[in-house]
Amino acid sequence: MCGIVGVVAYSPVNQTLYDALLLLQHRGQDAAGIVTEGSSYLYTHKAPGLVQNVFHTRHMRELRGNMGIGHCRYPTAGNSYSEQEAQPFYVNAPFGIALGHNGNLTNSEELRQTLFKTGMRHINTNSDSEILLNVLALELERVVHGSETFNAQAVFTAVDALHRRCRGAYAAVALIAGQGLVAFRDPFGIRPLIVGRQDTPEGTAWMVASESVALEAQGFKIVRDIAPGETLFIARDGQFFSHAFDGPTRLMPCIFEYVYLARPDSTLDGALVYDTRVRMGAKLAQKIRGIPELNDIDVVIPIPDSSRPSAMELARTLKVQYREGYVKNRYVGRTFIMPGQALRKKSVRQKLNPVGVEFKNKVVLLVDDSIVRGTTSKEIVQMARDAGARKVYFASASPPVRYSNVYGIDMPSQKELVAYQRSDSEIAREIGADALIYQDMRALEDAVRESAPALTEFETSCFTGQYVTGDIDAAYLAKLAQLRADGAKPPRAEE
Repeated sequence: MCGIVGVVAYSPVNQTLYDALLLLQHRGQDAAGIVTEGSSYLYTHKAPGLVQNVFHTRHMRELRGNMGIGHCRYPTAGNSYSEQEAQPFYVNAPFGIALGHNGNLTNSEELRQTLFKTGMRHINTNSDSEILLNVLALELERVVHGSETFNAQAVFTAVDALHRRCRGAYAAVALIAGQGLVAFRDPFGIRPLIVGRQDTPEGTAWMVASESVALEAQGFKIVRDIAPGETLFIARDGQFFSHAFDGPTRLMPCIFEYVYLARPDSTLDGALVYDTRVRMGAKLAQKIRGIPELNDIDVVIPIPDSSRPSAMELARTLKVQYREGYVKNRYVGRTFIMPGQALRKKSVRQKLNPVGVEFKNKVVLLVDDSIVRGTTSKEIVQMARDAGARKVYFASASPPVRYSNVYGIDMPSQKELVAYQRSDSEIAREIGADALIYQDMRALEDAVRESAPALTEFETSCFTGQYVTGDIDAAYLAKLAQLRADGAKPPRAEE
């Protein structure tokens, strides 16, 4: 999961790109980068770290031009903390192309070998995003080879060829020096991408981003979500072109975006994330109502932050008190992606602190958006007991996470998932809860569909083990497990 943004305007875009990355910071905290274009030159700055730490005044002054792209990185391939793998990536032919990518290619090794064997493209990192860039560059070079003609159709032909070669999830923005901005989404539309416009006295400015919040907060009017397989080309003079992929497409957005990844004030493929989470809470409450042993709940407490809308609606539906029982330190990163079990345990205690009065002598229902490793859940349950809770029930707004995600979420290997080969009662014992309630899969899908009826299918592999691209087998998952195991991950520089 990463955040991407691209802007074509009539004034300098450096500040707009920076502000958009701040709004997308939740999508990636390991590295950030911006590339701008002016007078056919590309200006770049990127480095590991949070957006506000990567960019300083001197860097912003150097990012000249009225067109650019930005990226904040959450790594699922390559070295998590390598400056070399911060995005956007760049190749100098044809034209000079920079690209930022959100997602994960599932046939990256095959593509790498093909690019190497042809002798035409050399890959410098372990990142699949660099592979995606080189496939785009190679296909564009083939289209314009022997001719100086460049137009929107050349871009569309190149990206259509890319769709036929690349498998997996990818939403991408690319900047072509002297030409314009390209944005495209994989034929399943797994990762989100949306386009907006801003009418100015000089003409129409355009922005493409991972989430609607990046556009709306800066005065851009939402136009629409980019369709599965669709390619946009926005020329540097503001002309807007779009093209639908001539191959098969199906809109199957990742349902985990609605559960956890996206900001609640974003709209993805027509569904307001906040509304979907409220509906998740209502459906979870309906399930709890049908369990007589859980009729003694005194208080509902969310695990900050993404579970709050679900917990509030759950409490309202059950007519039970809602309380904020944990105070969150907002300067600690997400725990399920941190390397090392000891570091995760330490991080949970640094991240959350209980408000004792809300637990003492009460039967508490804790609500979280999901349970992945179970490390955070176990620590949180113990905190509640230490604060004096008589009983601790635990509810998840999503079903059990039993399978690896291969489409851009760096979840642990399958064997490190707490739900792997465990029943609900066994998971409850593992995290120390008196009872555990999971959302049903159908209820989760309905919660999103009711917010956006046009959505009929979803990418649900981490819950169901069904991989929509059809190319995931046991060998692929075994290799992925090796790469994602705690022991395979390099330590952070500060450790």
